[in-house]
Amino acid sequence: MTTALLSRHAEALDLFGGLVHAVRGSAWDAPTPCAEWSVRDLVGHLTGEQLWVPALVSQRRSPAEVGAEFDGDVLGDDPAGVWAKAAEQARAAFNQPGALEGTVALSYGPSPVADYCAEMTLDAVVHSWDLAKAIGSDDRLPAQLVEFALARVLPKADEFADGQYFGEPVEVQADADDQTRLLAILGRRRDWDS
Repeated sequence: MTTALLSRHAEALDLFGGLVHAVRGSAWDAPTPCAEWSVRDLVGHLTGEQLWVPALVSQRRSPAEVGAEFDGDVLGDDPAGVWAKAAEQARAAFNQPGALEGTVALSYGPSPVADYCAEMTLDAVVHSWDLAKAIGSDDRLPAQLVEFALARVLPKADEFADGQYFGEPVEVQADADDQTRLLAILGRRRDWDS
C-alpha cells in the first residue's frame, strides 16, 4: 500500500502542477467551481496545504506550533514557482523512510501519516478538476486517480453530504461513470461553466 499511495500522491501533485503551469495572464483571476475562489485562490489553497506537510510530517510540529505561518497569500509574484517548490517539499516529506508509518498532529487530532497523505492526494485530484475547468483545459482525470479518490470518498459520502468540506452532493444517474460519481459526491457538476 505504501508504494501505491506514494505513487498516487505523486501523480496527483504532477497533475495539479501541470495545470498550474498552464495558467496564463488574466486566467489567475478566473472563477472556479469552488464558490468564491479565483484560480489564484485555488492554487494558493493547495500550495498552502503542501507547505504544511514538511512542518507536520518531517518537523513533527503541531498545528498550534505552525500557527498562522502559512496563512494569507503564499504565492507572491511567482505562483507556479512557489507551487512547484511546495509540492516538491511535500513529496519529499511523505517519501522519507518510514514517514507513512508514523502519526501526525492535525487540527482535528492525531492521524496516521498514511491517512493524511491519502487526504492530500484526494484534495489534489479534486482540485485538479476544478482548476482544469476554470482554465478551459481537459478535465478528464486519470482513471487510477479517480479510482483512488472514489475509494476514499465512498465510505465517507454521508460525512460529505453536509457540504462543509466540499459542495453539497449533486444527483447523477445510476449508470454515471466513476469520475462523474466522484465529482457529484463532492458537489461538483461536470457541466460547470464560469
